[in-house]
Amino acid sequence: MKDLLYYAFIGDAVHTLFVRENIGKNKDLKMDSLNRYASKFCRASHQANVLDLIYDELTEDEKELVRKTRNIKNKHKAKNVDVITYKKATCFETLVGFYHIENNRERLSFLLNKSLEGDN
Repeated sequence: MKDLLYYAFIGDAVHTLFVRENIGKNKDLKMDSLNRYASKFCRASHQANVLDLIYDELTEDEKELVRKTRNIKNKHKAKNVDVITYKKATCFETLVGFYHIENNRERLSFLLNKSLEGDN
């Protein structure tokens, strides 16, 4: 298993790309508005909320991955969010990165689509 923060690093990129590819499909927004709209879904606070919403749907292995990620000592400091929110967002990104690297498209799709539900 790769380093969990590496999964989070990859997960952040995968999630951001997914959001950018999908939010413009149903919206007629100019580039500036599109960027602001996309950032709502990529914020740590939104990712933390998604993790909270899907937590009961996670498998025991996924919950263990979340627990291990949450307990990592990360030297990176969160911007504009508290530590708990930042850790939850990192956990969400870790799940996304893990399933991307493992090429588990079904589970990855579940996580990514959940992140777009609702309109922040």
